Amino acid sequence: MNEPTDKKCASRRKFLVGAAGLAAASAAGGAARAGNPNNQPPNIADWTKQLGDGVGVRAYGNPSKYEKTVVRRTVSWLTATPESSVSFTPLHELDGIITPNGLCFERHHSGIAEIDPNDYRLMLHGLVDKPLIFTLEDLKRLPRVNRIHFLECAANSGMEWRGAQLNGCQYTHGMVHCVQYTGVPLKLLLEQAGLKTNAKWIMAEGGDAAAMNRSIPMSKALDDCIVAYRSNGEMLRPEQGYPVRLVVPGWEGNVWIKWLRRIKIGDQPWYTREETAKYTDLLANGKARKFTYEMDAKSVITSPSPQAPLKQKGFTIISGLAWSGRGKVKRVDVSLDGGRNWRAARIDGPVFDKACVRFYSEFDWNGEELLLQSRAMDEGGYVQPSKDALRKIRGVNSIYHNNGIQTWALKASGEVENVEVG
Repeated sequence: MNEPTDKKCASRRKFLVGAAGLAAASAAGGAARAGNPNNQPPNIADWTKQLGDGVGVRAYGNPSKYEKTVVRRTVSWLTATPESSVSFTPLHELDGIITPNGLCFERHHSGIAEIDPNDYRLMLHGLVDKPLIFTLEDLKRLPRVNRIHFLECAANSGMEWRGAQLNGCQYTHGMVHCVQYTGVPLKLLLEQAGLKTNAKWIMAEGGDAAAMNRSIPMSKALDDCIVAYRSNGEMLRPEQGYPVRLVVPGWEGNVWIKWLRRIKIGDQPWYTREETAKYTDLLANGKARKFTYEMDAKSVITSPSPQAPLKQKGFTIISGLAWSGRGKVKRVDVSLDGGRNWRAARIDGPVFDKACVRFYSEFDWNGEELLLQSRAMDEGGYVQPSKDALRKIRGVNSIYHNNGIQTWALKASGEVENVEVG
């Protein structure tokens, strides 16, 4: 239902008054935001008194030097070696739904494979009529698609199963990114090879030193999987699988095999190390869920958050991300009181299948302490659960597929802390 015109005007006036207050506060300034008075009105700033770099000096564009803290970060104690480790996307520093290529989180099992594209080959064999080998140029000559999808590691938020651990959404939720992939539908390659009647599974294998491999049902392979070579328009970065990776929309990141070198067709799953000893969900009774591919609906408030505290009272914008491996995000709610009361957030920007959405919720903060939460609902009706509800079903033995509602405690000082309220 549309808001009445008088209410719209009142809301707009309230927003403008709040914005004016922010501008006044900025003009008054604080020690942390003072800058150099000589470069501020009515003075003429230094950068207007000299010529800047000319065209061609910066052959590949980089962020401003004033954004040097917007980087992926690691947690050294998470893993024994950096070759089998993870770096985290700085979600609190981003907006919109697209993750810049240089900020997409990393997860490697044997370091980054550096592959000469001239030597690259993709083998397709097994239960097919005609085994095939593709070069990179072969793949580029085939019909291509462009799709925007999120990629989330199954272990994202894994440290939070037993309670609040890491103080920052970069660390609690930063093993996710969302980009536009360009490549060839896997279905097209499989059709060229010709599938045997008993072809039910594929095994995708990477060209890294770990030879990462995973079993994927044929139904998914023929549905929406992509053999991708571009991300956000440019060729994949080495840490994202250059020159070719598998895109498996909505499913855990471990099956998105990087440096893709081989696809074998079979009649049953292979039960590889990464789908038996790893990437299975150990339940309280000692049994493990297997092939838990889909990533359930999930969301997180990225600002305010521990790495993005509030600096002043007044008009405040809550911003966050939501995603679902089962389809489109239909709705996101936010709570200021730890889940006792909810209100619908505003989803802004495009909404794609199995992709992140950006949500906002505005309010006036008077300095009171709040418990900030968000919860996502997808088009299938699935609602993101509380952490307690999830633990009642799954226990706390797993490190995978934790999509419980995240709580940030906003303090009177504006600082924010990772807490648990259920």
